[in-house]
Amino acid sequence: MSDFSEELTKTISEDDQVETSVLTGTGMYFPWLQKHLETVVTGGKKKKDFAQTTSACLNFIQEALLKHEWQQAAEYMYSYLQTLEDSDTYKKQAAPEVIWRLGSEILFYHPKSNVETFNTFADRMKNIGVLNYVKISLQHALYLMHHGMLEDANRNLSQAETWRYGEKSSSQEILINLVQAYKGLLQYYTWSKKKAELSKLDENDYAYSSATQSMLSDSWKTSVNICGLIKTPGVWDPFVKSYVENLYQIVPLHRLMLEFHMLLRKSEKEELRKLGLKVLFGVLNFAGCTKNITAWKYLARYLRQLLMENRLAWVQEEWNSRKSWWPTFHFSYFWAKSDWKEDTDLTCEKAFIAGILLGKGCRYFRYILKQDHQVLKKKIKRMKKSVKKYSIVNPGV
Repeated sequence: MSDFSEELTKTISEDDQVETSVLTGTGMYFPWLQKHLETVVTGGKKKKDFAQTTSACLNFIQEALLKHEWQQAAEYMYSYLQTLEDSDTYKKQAAPEVIWRLGSEILFYHPKSNVETFNTFADRMKNIGVLNYVKISLQHALYLMHHGMLEDANRNLSQAETWRYGEKSSSQEILINLVQAYKGLLQYYTWSKKKAELSKLDENDYAYSSATQSMLSDSWKTSVNICGLIKTPGVWDPFVKSYVENLYQIVPLHRLMLEFHMLLRKSEKEELRKLGLKVLFGVLNFAGCTKNITAWKYLARYLRQLLMENRLAWVQEEWNSRKSWWPTFHFSYFWAKSDWKEDTDLTCEKAFIAGILLGKGCRYFRYILKQDHQVLKKKIKRMKKSVKKYSIVNPGV
């Protein structure tokens, strides 16, 4: 490769005095290229119009990019650098971002480009286009992530996060939010890896305790970096999903879990729909949620839906780890009487779930069936039929 980045950064660094001649990475002139520029723009006449030259050069670069002619695009870039000396103030200010966008695309795809070359180019462009520092840093970090250089990417994001130039504008604030969000995403990735490693350790091992603390630290960092973004209007789905999944692992009863369940439930992927069931059971594991009618309604509807879809194995998998303590925790005779006095709607939802999970012999379910309530009479009758049809106790009998 003619080292476009090296020549470019070398040219820029020399007090921003950009050569208008067309050079290769080895410093050789391309008279044919300069002549070609003049011929196209001026019809063979000597070029005098600066704006026309740069405009024609930009067209050549764009055409080369469309044709994936990366080497030719790099050669045109040397001539295009003269836009940094444009007499038009607006164009001169816009030039660094244009050069960055074109140059980074060339270096990303050029077959002889490498990470070191890209890093050098990015670092120089940050210093030239100070107004674009955060934007370039973010894109630079994404490039490093693409190449698996996560620590370097995180370092770039940290530098961008603390960078300031003049008064903070609304657009700059959004970029800072994105920088923090991607830092959170990197931390989430680290947390996920540690979580997977933790599952392989013995809980009685000293290393387990140490790994748990490290994982919780990463979890906290993830939340801190992403939580600000979700308060900003916009579509932040990849970040929100990571944030909520992280919360689910450390705070399963968080109010966002029910929203998380609804998102998972609508997914077309089986593993996510299955996780949606796990999230609901996880919420109802906690005493603080025993009276949460929304959670019970969601679980009742989802159980009915999954059993209609023959997802019995999913339900049994969640129930097997709870059947030794949920009956006393949620479905005792005492709770049936207490719940009925406080909230009949809540009790009906719980009774349906009790019947599904424990069968028609469950004391909670039987207590509700015996209640003489004119308004709920039809609802209780329908519930009895559904339990008979879908209960996971002796299914199909």
